[in-house]
Amino acid sequence: MIIPAIDLIHGQVVRLYQGDYQQATAFTIDPLSQLLSYQAQGAKWLHLVDLDGAKHPDNRQSALLASLVSQLNCQVQVGGGVRCEQDLHTLLECGSDRVVIGSLAVQQPKLVCQWLDTYGSHAICLALDINIIDGKKSLAVAGWQQDAGIALESLMAEFLSHGLSHALVTDISRDGTMTGPNVSLYQELAEHYPSVHWQGSGGVASLEDIEAMRNSGAAGIIVGKALLEERFSVKEAIACWPNA
Repeated sequence: MIIPAIDLIHGQVVRLYQGDYQQATAFTIDPLSQLLSYQAQGAKWLHLVDLDGAKHPDNRQSALLASLVSQLNCQVQVGGGVRCEQDLHTLLECGSDRVVIGSLAVQQPKLVCQWLDTYGSHAICLALDINIIDGKKSLAVAGWQQDAGIALESLMAEFLSHGLSHALVTDISRDGTMTGPNVSLYQELAEHYPSVHWQGSGGVASLEDIEAMRNSGAAGIIVGKALLEERFSVKEAIACWPNA
């Protein structure tokens, strides 16, 4: 499945390079028009990231998110700075079908496991950002600025026991680089954890990358910068990897 994505700062569509706010590229496009275009081309899910909320929950773009989601007919997953249950509530109240939870899942896994029990696995997607060093998948937190000192594999048993079914994994070294996704990473994850619907993220630059990911075992691929730069369209991507 192709999952088009946009990141938002102060209501503007942007892309960061490897999570660095100092290396943001702004696009002079209307976010709603862009999302409606993706929907019209066949997207069944869209991915929104509130980078203001990710930096500080008090700056969450709740009104904008609610307005965008209310005008879409497809399903939407939203992330950005979920630090407590109220943040989760806020994003669900904005109309999100699924909330993406990143650093908190690494730092307080027991709390997020409780939310999986309460809200159901359909409502939560973990965002696991990793640096691969000597083969070890080391998790990063705080907007990729800190190494958590925890391997991805060490988290999985606990989350799986609480019914985890959706996880987005980003190879940080690929994000924003347009060098292609880490296909072997998703092949490994799909093989070891077949009950999880893995979403790939980072590095997609061409339709050839989409084709490679189609056979990786991942359930979907997040595509952001390549679409904004019009390297290919959502319609063309879906032709390579039809939605389930």
